[in-house]
Amino acid sequence: MKISEEVRKKLQGHFGYTDEEMTLFLNHPRNLEVLSKAPDLMNKTIVFEVVESHGCNSQHKVGDKFYFDGAGNLLTKLCPKKICTYALHTMTGPIFTSNELFYAGVDPNKMRFKRAGCFDVGVRCGGWGHIVMEISIKDRV
Repeated sequence: MKISEEVRKKLQGHFGYTDEEMTLFLNHPRNLEVLSKAPDLMNKTIVFEVVESHGCNSQHKVGDKFYFDGAGNLLTKLCPKKICTYALHTMTGPIFTSNELFYAGVDPNKMRFKRAGCFDVGVRCGGWGHIVMEISIKDRV
């Protein structure tokens, strides 16, 4: 994939790369492949929906949703006012996996293990509460 000078300058400004760093970035074949698929990924929204909840200190309930753009940036205006950092941390692995599947040409919604839970083990195991979330990738609205 060939990158136009205009796109190169935009990327360089976005990342704050020096000319040398930009050359290194563009000389890596993986980066060019990802860049070729990035526009399609940016038309996706990654959604985690709470499917189980009990004793959650942050009050996350079944049906709550957490939204991310295709790159994995949290879309805060679409999310609950409070977000538990332990739940948020758990979402990073499935987001990475969904992106890797997308880049490999596989529908991320076909991911086998779509659920993740916060690492609080719940009151029965000496914790406070626990939530389980399920990931899906949707077309951006």
